[in-house]
Amino acid sequence: MGIADALATLDRVHRVGIDQTSGGQFAFIPGGGIFPAALGDLLADVGNAYAGVHFAAPAAAAMERALLRWMADLVGYPESAGGDLTSGASIAHIEGIVTAREATDLRPADASNAVVYLTSQTHHCIEKGLRICGLAECVIRQVELDDRRRLRPDVLEAQVRADAARGLRPWLVVATAGTTDVGAVDPLDAIAGITEEHGLWLHVDAAYGGFFLLTDHGRQRLSGIERSQTLVMDQHKGLFLPWGSGALLVRDERLLAEAHRYSAAYLADAHEAGSVYSASDLSLELTRPFRGPRLWLPLKLFGLAPFRAALEEKLLLAQYFHRRLSELPQWNVGPEPDLSVVTYRYLPKRGDADDFNRRLLDSVLGDGRVAISSTQLDGSYTLRTAVLHYRSHLEQVDELLDVLNREANRLESS
Repeated sequence: MGIADALATLDRVHRVGIDQTSGGQFAFIPGGGIFPAALGDLLADVGNAYAGVHFAAPAAAAMERALLRWMADLVGYPESAGGDLTSGASIAHIEGIVTAREATDLRPADASNAVVYLTSQTHHCIEKGLRICGLAECVIRQVELDDRRRLRPDVLEAQVRADAARGLRPWLVVATAGTTDVGAVDPLDAIAGITEEHGLWLHVDAAYGGFFLLTDHGRQRLSGIERSQTLVMDQHKGLFLPWGSGALLVRDERLLAEAHRYSAAYLADAHEAGSVYSASDLSLELTRPFRGPRLWLPLKLFGLAPFRAALEEKLLLAQYFHRRLSELPQWNVGPEPDLSVVTYRYLPKRGDADDFNRRLLDSVLGDGRVAISSTQLDGSYTLRTAVLHYRSHLEQVDELLDVLNREANRLESS
C-alpha cells in the first residue's frame, strides 16, 4: 500500500461515525482536537523522551510537573500539591481512589464496613474504579438530589451521622463538578464542610467542569473545590485537547507517592539521581508517553485568553439554547444549565413521548449536520445537548435548533 492509499483509508475511517472535528458535535461530552496539541504529540513522539522517570528525561519531567503545578494553582491547592497526567478521568479516578485507600489505611478486607457517598449522577467509572481497587464491598450510599440534580448536603450529613451511629466507617465522598447527564455542579463548599467535620476524604470529579475555573462563572459555581483531597480534570474536555488527556491532582503529593511508589534493582540509578518524584512514582504507569507537549504547546502559542473566551462562549451558548427552546410550547426543558449541558424532550400531541423522542434523536442524527445524545431522567427518555466543542458557535447552535424543530414537526405530522 502506498501513502496515497493509506491516507485514503484513514480518511474513510474518520468519516464513519460522529465527526469529532465538527462544531455540530453536541453529543455526550464533546472532545476537542486543536491542531497545536497534535503537533505537540508529533514532536513528543519523534523525540520519544521517556518522561516516566525523572533521571531519563529531567527536562521533560520538569515540563509535566510545571503543567500540573499550573493546574493545582488554578484549583487553589497549596504548594504541597502534586499530580499525574493521565490518559483520562477513568485512570485518574483509580489513582485517586488508591491514594485515598492508602492514606486512610483502608484494607480491602475491611471494605464492607466503609461507606462511600455519591449520587445517581456520579459517573459510572467511580464504582468501576472501586471494584478494580479491591473495594467492591464498600457500602454505597446514593445521596438524594435537589431539584437541579445536585447532591443535598443536609441529606449527606444526616446519612454520615446515621452510619457512624451504626458502627460503620464513613470514608469517602465523591462530589461532581459537572455531571455527564445534566452538567450539574454539586455544592462543593458545603460538602467540604461536612467531610472536614466528620473526617471523610473528599474526591471531586471535575473531568468535565474543572477548566471552567478559568471563567468567573466557573469559579463561583466550583467554589470549595480547593478544599478537596483529590480531584480529576480532563484537558480533552475543557481545554479542547485530543482524547487521552486527563489529570489527577492531589492536595498532598506525598500521599500520592506513598500510594504508588515502588522500586526495583534496575531503577537504582533513577532513585539515586535525586529526591524529585518521577511520574512513575505518582502513577499506575511506568511506561508512558511524554504527555506534556500536547498541553504545553497550545498554552505557549495561544496563552490562556482564547481558552477562557471559548469557555465563556460555551456557557453563553448553552444559556441561549436553553432560553430559545424554553420559548416553544411543545418542548419540556430542564433547569437552566450550571455549565453547558441542557436537557429537554418534545411533548407530542399524541402517542408515547419516550418513543417520539427516540425517533426524533434518530432523525436528528440521520440529518447528519449535528449530533446530540440521550439519557434517562426520572425514568423518562430525555435528549441532551452538551456545548463544549471549540468549533461550536452561535451558527451551529441555531442550526441545531432548526434541525430539532423541523424534525419534530415532521414526525408530528407523519
